[in-house]
This record gives sequence, structure tokens and C-alpha cells, in this order.
Amino acid sequence: MTRSGNEAISDAEERSKETAGLNVPAVGDLPLPTDTANLREGPDLHPGLLALLPMVGVWEGTGEGFNPLTGDDYQFGQQIIVSHDGGNYLVWQSRSWIIDGEGAYVRPDLRESGFWRISDDDEIELCLTHAEGSIELYYGRPLNQTSWNVTTDVTIRTETGAHTGGAKRLYGLVPDGDLAYVEERVDTDGDLTPRLSAKLRRVIG
Repeated sequence: MTRSGNEAISDAEERSKETAGLNVPAVGDLPLPTDTANLREGPDLHPGLLALLPMVGVWEGTGEGFNPLTGDDYQFGQQIIVSHDGGNYLVWQSRSWIIDGEGAYVRPDLRESGFWRISDDDEIELCLTHAEGSIELYYGRPLNQTSWNVTTDVTIRTETGAHTGGAKRLYGLVPDGDLAYVEERVDTDGDLTPRLSAKLRRVIG
């Protein structure tokens, strides 16, 4: 059944009552502003990041992936932490794990960390480092106030790193307030093919 826009907004408001008082824990006692994934707490968001503001938070959910080495589809769980410390960048941390048909944990999957930046003319820069042994630089632009499109410009891998082609990612907040995304990646034939997609619920922020 299709939900109305008013129902989605109401659901998001109710959910925010549960997540608004939560934040990522601080580690240590440093003479610096603490990273926060909750816009209600900690330092003010840098004004240069307003076009990326809706992403700030902690997001968890499930998705579907395609393993290019085996040719198999699989399901995964994922947590994404998007935080800031008042600087002109967002801190990005993503962890995923393979799950079975019942949603039970099987083994670790992909892990990445990096930074989102955006210029005065709204050009997005996304720098990512992957645990599998590669570094990627994406460029893109906001499509509107709640969706963002980025494409790789440079991909570098270590000697032992997994070979990966260029990629394109589309992130957006859907009507119920969840964060959804799709990643397409260039395969060995040079074609852009689906690699990952997920829908994640805000749990902090």
C-alpha cells in the first residue's frame, strides 16, 4: 500500500523523538570539538555544509549487493555514521556485513571511511579509503535539497588491493525519512552495472 506524504512526515517526526537525544560516544578528552552525529548537540555545522546537512546522523539497515568475483547476489546489513566537528567537511564511516535469508550475521563485508566536502558553487568532493585496499575520489552535485549524485574521478589501489572499476553513487532521503542509495560500478567489460543498494533508518540524530 502506498503511503501518503503526510503519513511519511508524521512517521519521521515520531521516529525523531526516539533518535533526537542520542549521539555517537566521545573517545578520550581532547582539546578539540567532539565529533557529533546529532545536529542538536556539539559544535554548529559549518555554514558551507548546508547542502549536505540532511545526511548527518547514524543510519542502519539492510541492502542487496552483487559480488563480481562470483557473479552472485547477496544481502547485507550496514551502518553509516555521518558526523562533523564544526570544520568544513563531514566525516564518513561505513561498515557492512553479509547476512543470510533470515537476516542473521554471516561475516564482515565492505568497510570504508572518508570525508565529504562541498565548494561554494555546490561541487561535491567525496574522498574514500576502502579496507580492501583502494582510495577513491568522487565529484558530483546535489540534485536537490535531499539527494546527491557523485561519480569517481580517480581510483587508486594498493599492490594487494582488490581491483575495482570506477563507480557512480546516488544518495537520497526518501519520503519516510530513510537514507537510500544505489551504487553502480564499472565491470571488467567496461560497463556500468549495479553493485550495491540499501535503505537505512536513522538511529541517531
